[in-house]
Amino acid sequence: MEVEFDVNITPGALYDYLLSHTYRTASGLIGTIVGVLLIIGFVQTHKVPFLIAGIVIVAYIPWTLFIKSRQQYLSNPSFKQPIHYLMDDEGIVISQDGDESRVRWEDVVKALSTGGNILIYTSRVNACILPKKDLGDKKASVYAAISTHMDPKKVHIRGN
Repeated sequence: MEVEFDVNITPGALYDYLLSHTYRTASGLIGTIVGVLLIIGFVQTHKVPFLIAGIVIVAYIPWTLFIKSRQQYLSNPSFKQPIHYLMDDEGIVISQDGDESRVRWEDVVKALSTGGNILIYTSRVNACILPKKDLGDKKASVYAAISTHMDPKKVHIRGN
């Protein structure tokens, strides 16, 4: 089974990836929990500093990731051009502007879906970002290629 497609990385796709990645880490979760606990502390004590600190902490991560996604998009010339993917029985071939690399299926760390993307992690922190809107009618074939070639324990994709 082969599936070929092109994707365009936008600031929105980067933001979706950064949010997903951050909130799946301990620091992202702890920050959010602390912020929520401070807001709950305000509700119980009516001390305004708890509310202010809670809102700042809860809003800080998404806001900084929003800014970071815009900066990364603007500073990385490779995001200005489409990225071509070919998924076959061996793995994933990624090509852009004459450069090509291959990732074998057994080297993929995990695959997951977010609201806007399918993320295929090639290491703990690096992922191929596949915006769902760019996949069009090939989305089901991409899901099938991933599910067929990867260990089910590594695949966290909902069919949305």
